[in-house]
Amino acid sequence: MINRLVHTGMDVVMCTMMNTAQWRLRHHAVTSERLNDYLDHCESHDHRSYYGLPEELKKQQATVWKRDGNHLSWTSPMQGEHPENNTARAHLHETKEQRMPEKAPSLILLHSLMSANDFGYRKIAARYNKRGWNVLFPHLPFHYSRTPKKHPNGALTITSDLIRNAETLRQSVIELRQLIRWAKRRGSSRVALLATSYGAWVAALTLSLEETDFSILLQPVADVTHATFGSPASHMMAFLLKKNGITSSALDRHAHLTTPGRLTPLTSPERLLVIGGRHDRLSPPDSLKTLCSSWGGARYREVNQGHFGYAAMRAALSEADIFLDTPSLPAR
Repeated sequence: MINRLVHTGMDVVMCTMMNTAQWRLRHHAVTSERLNDYLDHCESHDHRSYYGLPEELKKQQATVWKRDGNHLSWTSPMQGEHPENNTARAHLHETKEQRMPEKAPSLILLHSLMSANDFGYRKIAARYNKRGWNVLFPHLPFHYSRTPKKHPNGALTITSDLIRNAETLRQSVIELRQLIRWAKRRGSSRVALLATSYGAWVAALTLSLEETDFSILLQPVADVTHATFGSPASHMMAFLLKKNGITSSALDRHAHLTTPGRLTPLTSPERLLVIGGRHDRLSPPDSLKTLCSSWGGARYREVNQGHFGYAAMRAALSEADIFLDTPSLPAR
């Protein structure tokens, strides 16, 4: 009982911060007319076209990558009104345990929504550098180096502007696909994902388009309707949307593009692990178990925490160590 209260209290504090951020951006709330126009446009898309790479859609030449020390950058395929967000960036933590580090396996770490700093991720990177793995830490749209002026880190990622939410998610998936392919072209025979919360949602959608050696997802968004209208982190967003006459039925029209359970991962189920929190009301355990079932039996592991906490990452790191020692078999 005490554990539950502690974990619930931690979630309440974080959810209050998120609802406050949504209130400050209340003037961004999408109108029902704008949203319907966007959904009409999206009905013609499947996940391959919606999250298509520029070269697949023949929109431009191959991506131009720039490296400055340990910093990797490239022009985002999706350009918007905030110039800070138009350049995609990732920090490359390169192993010193390999004679040819460009051919070392690569682990991509995806951070959570409004992640405060990358201190913990740097420690994780050092851990796997010692195991002979390169680690890539992309800055997701509107976060870290991509935060627009006069806005808090990550605040524009999820607001009552559902169109921007969808396009930001789309941008995140496309850029992750590019980064996976960069690592493979560079020489990595094994590329894996370790992703948390919002980053895990991005990873879950990417898995239907890019194969990984293994992927560990910590508390991803599996039920988009709940995340928008039922989560304690979205009370303000739900209020603003309902005020504009927008209900959960609108999300149904976009679910084929944003709901991970509607898509089939290219990675084998036995190489997929989803970690849930027993007291998590943002990504409820039942929704994650349903996701694992829809993915053909991906493994689910539950830890004693809410949405926010450290138990999930400790479990993920122990599981990742096992995956590192057992490479996946080549596809037949």
